[in-house]
Amino acid sequence: MAQTALKIGNNLKVSRWLRKYTIWMVLAAVVPAVFIWRSAVGQQPVIDTFSVIIFTLAFSTPITLGALSGTFSERSGVVNIAIEGMMLSGAYFGALFTKITGEIWIGFLAAIVVGGLLALFHGALSIYFRVDQIISGTVINIFAFGLTSFLHSLTKKTADATPSKLPSISFKVENTSFTLGFVTILGIVAIFVGHYVLFKTRWGLRTRAVGENPKAADTAGINVFKVRYINVVISGMLAGTAGTYFSLQVLGGFTEGMTVGTGFIALAAMIFGNWNPLNAWGAALIFGLCITADSLLQSWYGNITWLHTITQAIPYVVTIVVVAGVIGRSRPPAAVGTPYTKQ
Repeated sequence: MAQTALKIGNNLKVSRWLRKYTIWMVLAAVVPAVFIWRSAVGQQPVIDTFSVIIFTLAFSTPITLGALSGTFSERSGVVNIAIEGMMLSGAYFGALFTKITGEIWIGFLAAIVVGGLLALFHGALSIYFRVDQIISGTVINIFAFGLTSFLHSLTKKTADATPSKLPSISFKVENTSFTLGFVTILGIVAIFVGHYVLFKTRWGLRTRAVGENPKAADTAGINVFKVRYINVVISGMLAGTAGTYFSLQVLGGFTEGMTVGTGFIALAAMIFGNWNPLNAWGAALIFGLCITADSLLQSWYGNITWLHTITQAIPYVVTIVVVAGVIGRSRPPAAVGTPYTKQ
């Protein structure tokens, strides 16, 4: 009997371990599988494995920051589907302030501030006025699209091209040079810091308590409103930072709708990662790998229009599959989306 119980216990532990690290196992298996397949069909890859890793890290950057943004907000009990709008606003105002002042770091800070202000607005609507958080987020997304489009035309496309880009770090591997952008490195650091804050600090404990049971947290002396406001503003600042990846890191300017739904993909990564920063990063890397696959397939098979159209859709198809297949089994914070009223 004892042996049977021990066996069941061990099986449960294995099951939990498998569920916990599924994302990372999938990620670790995909890249080698692609190259094994390439070798099997007798073709050498044009781009080596290390380049795939670098491209994946770069392409996943805004998804990583967006997923962390959503995790902070929803762990405190506030749904934030406005990440896309905050991202787009950060991209625009980052480029605009960089062009006006000629200083890239002022533009970078402006993007973070704008993201934080939009999040504060979202917090006021959903926490103080107790507006439905989905509606509040949708309104901010629509507002951000309209505002950036209007201002872009009003300023006669001032933000189209910035005088400089955010710095990158170059390094060599076997006589081949690679670069990682500042926002990419910042995103990786933010994931580990965010994970530590949420699961190893008193603030993280309070955040999770408010997201799971705000009434019990209030009874224990935690200011539920303060915790939610601060986490929502942190969420907006992270989303604004993600916006700088597009306008200040990659393109060096702003174009309308340049975030192309990345904020929504980030939400899927957050759900796939079960509201855990490290797992959300793993999910973001899978999405980044899908985008990298588009570039790989183009380099391997040439610029075939119909094939390019199909491969471009890969990240969005993966998003639909993830949301449809995982959302039923994932476990969000118990009080997420529920406004709190102090008795």
